[in-house]
Amino acid sequence: MTPLHEVIIKKKTKINPIWIMRQAGRYLPEFRKIRKLNPNFINLCLNESLSSEITLQPLKRFNLDAAIIFSDILMLPYGLNQKVEFEKGFGPKLGEVNIDEMTRIDEIDFVEKIYPVYKAIKKVSSDSIVKNNNKNTIGFVGAPWTLLVYIINQQSPKKSLKKNFFKNEFLINRILLILEKFLKIHIKNQIDNGANVIQIFDSWAGLLEK
Repeated sequence: MTPLHEVIIKKKTKINPIWIMRQAGRYLPEFRKIRKLNPNFINLCLNESLSSEITLQPLKRFNLDAAIIFSDILMLPYGLNQKVEFEKGFGPKLGEVNIDEMTRIDEIDFVEKIYPVYKAIKKVSSDSIVKNNNKNTIGFVGAPWTLLVYIINQQSPKKSLKKNFFKNEFLINRILLILEKFLKIHIKNQIDNGANVIQIFDSWAGLLEK
């Protein structure tokens, strides 16, 4: 058992595990070089060779305890055939919600569309720097509510939140049911390909009414 696992299950450890969020590696010159040549963020996340290389870059410089896969929580709506792109200086922009199309998507179609993410996790977890040095491989997902916000709002609520966002209870409930199904699939595939820790990000939980 690694120190990270011991901390997760609230055991006392002799040392405190250290890992850095994937964003923290973005100052590295080797990352900046790759990013400059690959301006399309979604395509970069779907390039298993480059995304696994980016994931491992911080571990090659520092004695960290875990690697966090270079990906994004919005790969899930992308896998559900919602258009997702990242605009420099603005952030994520998502296309219109087609609930009927989302409902028709099956597991095979979803997994096939974002399969490079799982291949990248497999490459990272089997890399010698991880495998031979008792490092963890961290995968992640967005929590249902946070993904729902992006899917319906079509952008970060930092910019603005759609009027009457909370009023369309039918749409909210339909999307939450879809997310429940595909989040389980997404998590399972990450674990099956070598992720031994899964983080769940609920960035916009503060928007929920108490």
